[in-house]
Amino acid sequence: MADIEYGWYLPTHGDATRVNDPAAAIPPTPELMHRVVRAAEDAGFSYLLIPVGSTCWEAYMAGAFVTERSRTIRPLIAARPGFVNPVMAAKMIATFDVMSGGRISINLIAGQADKEVQGEGVRYTKEQRYTLMREETAIMKLLWTQSGGVDFDGEFHTLSGARCVPKPVQKPYPKFYLGGGSEQAAEMSAEHSDVHLFWGDLPENIAKSVTDLNVRAGKYDRRGPLNFGMRLQVICREDEADAWAWAEQLISGTTEADRDRLKARVSTSEANRRVQELAAEYGDRAGDHLWTGLTRVRPGAGVAVVGNPEQVAHQFQQFIDAGCTSFCLSGYLHDEEAERFGRFVRPLLDARND
Repeated sequence: MADIEYGWYLPTHGDATRVNDPAAAIPPTPELMHRVVRAAEDAGFSYLLIPVGSTCWEAYMAGAFVTERSRTIRPLIAARPGFVNPVMAAKMIATFDVMSGGRISINLIAGQADKEVQGEGVRYTKEQRYTLMREETAIMKLLWTQSGGVDFDGEFHTLSGARCVPKPVQKPYPKFYLGGGSEQAAEMSAEHSDVHLFWGDLPENIAKSVTDLNVRAGKYDRRGPLNFGMRLQVICREDEADAWAWAEQLISGTTEADRDRLKARVSTSEANRRVQELAAEYGDRAGDHLWTGLTRVRPGAGVAVVGNPEQVAHQFQQFIDAGCTSFCLSGYLHDEEAERFGRFVRPLLDARND
């Protein structure tokens, strides 16, 4: 099994003490970003997921800020099909890699809501975006590994003698991550990802998915094994009751109208559909310490591990035993929760997985 890595989340859309409550919102500022970056690095996180979307700050500029304000933590930044020409994207990522001394990873995202990406000028359907993403990822890898010009004749792009200068510091290129639950996401990860991130689910279901994806990966000429991880929220307090009290507070500001808007927004996302199914089947608790409450009030990876340090570490260990070696985490408030995870939970997991 690969070494276990932990990543945190940079809330470029702001933070909150209650979801969907404007009075409890903490606006995004450089000071907030600096606090979160510092807390995550001090807590020992190795990478930092930088989100994308209409409410988020631009991810590559935010990533440059992260590397300037940190020593070792590595931004995980999205490559989204149709937003940037793949030759330009390859140059952007390679330049970032060189300028930062090898501190960038790539988050492959194609499954956002159609309405959101269309609002930003990308007219492809979700199925087309996955096809385009496979093409653009293949182009970037060719540009980073071929010494001469690259010729390419695809469905969406035609290149003649294209080059990428500089080449990445990381060889043959930076790590690729992908999180998603659709058939297209599974095949994309099997062919191109280094790490496939599952959204919250039961450990036994994760183990089955690991087996399935390993079979799929065997069909492709890969540079190395496909590794697996979880995209989760975490709520850890020294006393379990305090953790659950905070969990309930987080969703106390959400109305039925908010919930209806959420259902409409995530209707085309397979990963969002799966976490909604989990909540419908098991209620707010899919396990003793696996909470689905956030999935009812916000999109994205809303399944949370909740409890005291021993309980949280035990739940994480179940995912490790299922085959996961990367944990991309977030929690409210993001600077404070990063510090608690590093202080209380990480030492327990390190001791169990030496």
